[in-house]
Amino acid sequence: LLPQLSLLEDAGFGGVLLYVDPCDLPKTTDLADKAFMVSLNSGGDPSTPGYASIDGSYRQNRLNLTTLLVQPISAVLAKKLISLPEDTVQKDKCIPLQLPATGKKIISLNIQSVTTYKKIYNVIGYLKGTVFPDRYVIIGSHHNTLNTYGGQQWASSTAIITAFIQALMLKVRRGWRPDRTIVFCSWGGTSFGNIGSYEWAEDLKRVLQRNVVAYISLHNPVTGNSTLHPVASPSLQQLAAESQSFNCVEKTRCPGSNVTSVQIQGDSDYFINHLGVPATQFSYEDVRTSENSGFLSEALFPLRTTKTEELDPSFSLHETIAKLTGQVTLQIANEPVLPFNALDIALEVQNSLKATVLLFLFVGDEVDAPQLLAAASRLRDTAELFQSDEMRPANDPKERAPIRVRMLNDVLQSLEKSFLVHRAPPGFYR
Repeated sequence: LLPQLSLLEDAGFGGVLLYVDPCDLPKTTDLADKAFMVSLNSGGDPSTPGYASIDGSYRQNRLNLTTLLVQPISAVLAKKLISLPEDTVQKDKCIPLQLPATGKKIISLNIQSVTTYKKIYNVIGYLKGTVFPDRYVIIGSHHNTLNTYGGQQWASSTAIITAFIQALMLKVRRGWRPDRTIVFCSWGGTSFGNIGSYEWAEDLKRVLQRNVVAYISLHNPVTGNSTLHPVASPSLQQLAAESQSFNCVEKTRCPGSNVTSVQIQGDSDYFINHLGVPATQFSYEDVRTSENSGFLSEALFPLRTTKTEELDPSFSLHETIAKLTGQVTLQIANEPVLPFNALDIALEVQNSLKATVLLFLFVGDEVDAPQLLAAASRLRDTAELFQSDEMRPANDPKERAPIRVRMLNDVLQSLEKSFLVHRAPPGFYR
């Protein structure tokens, strides 16, 4: 949110009223008249940008993240302020709020926020691997101290990771161990800008950048009950699609193998955008929320404490997410060759580049399209060659030399790191 606000700041605006359009709200909730909380913090402790917030760290004096006056308001109040009629829904068709063509209003905005320091706690555990103990698969959930805003969104995350740990411990007691180390993380301070995950990762950045192979996210796994919404980094899309195809309980809620590669929200942010770690996440959402990108994901509404039970009274959706998350985690932790797909990365680059070139041509900007598309085509050809000449033989147990497997896994692990953009503008990393 802060990068978008910075554009308004540069344009000379002095204040911003944030609201979520009724057309973007989940259909399973009635939140149009509810105010919400939002954090402007883009990630981590604002007083220690780029380095860990631990005892002894130098803290910068940054009381305000922006010079703008920012206040969240309800959609109902937004209608009143811009003098719109109360009825914006006609015959099941939602009409987005729009400013009137004429007219002028003067609004007095008085913000009285108080900045204070609070301690954030993470809970970290691990199950050490036997073959590659220095390679980590991180599964991340979060806990919350906000009793009013956000409701029990954290409860689903905690319940699923707890059930997964309990299931693993049954195998451990029988002598089982994963090949790679599985790290279980429950992050604190997620609602205030993913503070717990950012600071932990900044403190251990060199180790994590070298050793983490994947991040499995459990950020708000059940926020609706309409459809399963899998998201994965390009290299993990095939694995996520295969896991989804035979683990979904209710097929009507599963959109085939439709795995998107849009940005994953929550504590996976630092691992994806700063460390180049491939990540995946399964979640149940409301159809309107998953289809409409206009929904303000940072918004925290006051929800009833029984919301989770109403969305999934039998906890079958939680069970499905637990199975999908567990299967993907165990495959990455146990496969001798990491189940990553280099070709999917090349295809993602090629498709995104084609869309970008068309956009530039549409607005009339000059771009060296042939050269860019030729480079993307060469990347795809190289990825196809890598898949056929390196990946397939390595998956044959007869040709699985330990040194070769280790070298191949190191290459697969670093594929997405190649697309990190250093010193990028806020909000843009790759």
